[in-house]
Amino acid sequence: MNVGNNHLVDINEVLHEEEEDHKEENSNISMNADKPDTRFNRPMKNREIKRPPRKFSRQVSLETGFSVLNGETSKDKNGRKILGRSGNSFGGFGVNGTNGIEARNKGDFNMFRTKSTIARQSSKIPLRKESGIELQNNNVKEGLNDHVKKSVPAGRYFDALTGPELDQVKDSEDILLPKDEKWPFLLRFPIGCFGICLGLSSQAILWRSLALSPVTKFLHVPLFINFAVWLLAVGVLVAVFITYMFKCALYFEAIKREYFHPVRVNFFCAPWIVCMFLAIGAPPKTAPGTLHPAIWCVFMAPIFFLNLKIYGQWLSGGKRRLCKVANPSSHLSVIGNFVGAILAAKVGWKEPGKFLWSIGFAHYLVVFVTLYQRLPTSEALPKELHPVYSMFIATPAAASLAWGAIYDEFDGLARTCYFISLFLYLSLVVRPNFFTGFRFSVAWWSYTFPMTTVSIATIKYAEEVPSFITKALALALSFMSTTMVCILFVSTLLHAFVWKTLFPNDLAIAITKKRNSKDRKPLMKRWTKHSPLSFVTSIGKHNSGDKECASEEEK
Repeated sequence: MNVGNNHLVDINEVLHEEEEDHKEENSNISMNADKPDTRFNRPMKNREIKRPPRKFSRQVSLETGFSVLNGETSKDKNGRKILGRSGNSFGGFGVNGTNGIEARNKGDFNMFRTKSTIARQSSKIPLRKESGIELQNNNVKEGLNDHVKKSVPAGRYFDALTGPELDQVKDSEDILLPKDEKWPFLLRFPIGCFGICLGLSSQAILWRSLALSPVTKFLHVPLFINFAVWLLAVGVLVAVFITYMFKCALYFEAIKREYFHPVRVNFFCAPWIVCMFLAIGAPPKTAPGTLHPAIWCVFMAPIFFLNLKIYGQWLSGGKRRLCKVANPSSHLSVIGNFVGAILAAKVGWKEPGKFLWSIGFAHYLVVFVTLYQRLPTSEALPKELHPVYSMFIATPAAASLAWGAIYDEFDGLARTCYFISLFLYLSLVVRPNFFTGFRFSVAWWSYTFPMTTVSIATIKYAEEVPSFITKALALALSFMSTTMVCILFVSTLLHAFVWKTLFPNDLAIAITKKRNSKDRKPLMKRWTKHSPLSFVTSIGKHNSGDKECASEEEK
């Protein structure tokens, strides 16, 4: 539409109701044009031309880029509709044909559900009987689903999340699901729950060592404790594994989000590490002296393929290179190699054990140096310290145990790794403030596994260097580890079944793929930089023309 030298550009579609309104307004303008008016006998200025007001029933969200149909809007003093900028979650969009308030209250959790290929293809075929509004709502819903299916870049997690485990959303960020509504249980069940299994299964190995080691023979520890803890660990592992399998079957899109998470991707090694722990710490009466090699093949194969994926990304130098995604939980993918080496030695395969030990030790050195350097060019690690930082002491302790199991001797290299873990353990113990000020969560179980590993390594060291100091150190560390497990186990039961606060909404999996910064310039202003006349200028001229016409009519 060209009027004078002004160019008005309409980027919004006009619905049928709006077309009828425009026809009525145009007819009124044509009828008024037949009447003589002295105002138009003189040369007209651009700002004096009165233009019919435009109505926009569909607007483009300045934060999300999604089209909002009949969403929450407000009116300014001139009667124009303005998109509501409440900063709430994406659940506020009317993807199901409802208004924003109803959608926000209900929440669209189906976007994370597992969808078959046939359903995805059939959902893209529009029905003839559908109205225009339904088609628009389907397009919006399909856009949200595509927004969930696409993988989130690693840097986006660091930009949108905070906290030691990147599990808290920043205030300036928006999420795909409502924050003020309780989500389904499976969506709130994180893969970090396998940390409970890590703590219990490692305790089974500890009590087996306390019962069979000559250093602690004077304690007369019964093997029944090892058997009871082992059964408890097996039961918890089965419960957690079945629950997470249900999540994989029903909410596979959420599993993908956790898989691309720079912290949680390492916990995908945890189930198989737990299985190897249970094989190593099995009670002597229920397990043979030499395990079948097939057990090692079944449990180590998933970890090996995960190592190829994770280490390959570290090495390739892409967006998930180590200097950008390094965090304390990265040790967990390294520990799997050392535990696999211990199990390989137990089944009688020493050479595969040496192979895994060399891979684990090489990548441990890289991770250790990267986390110590904190390169200024890498993504900033969270400032708060957390139980997951105790992973620093678990890796060298597991390396010392693996070396001793392969060569049947706790020699110089095994002791070197053990001394490193012991020093890191002491450096964290003398700083108790690092581990205070956090609410209880499943991540607290990260305390137990490293403490237990150091305790077992201390028992092995006391066997090689028997003395009062080494025996006392082994007993002290074992007591601290067992006490921590008991406290966390009771706390977990209370938070899960009494207070029901163990599994809050997992906000980390509901972040958007792109940044929705409120500091950015509005989309309209950025678009009008490349247009002949901006909407802001045209609206301003329209308002000024109305005022002048009104003043002349009064005269």
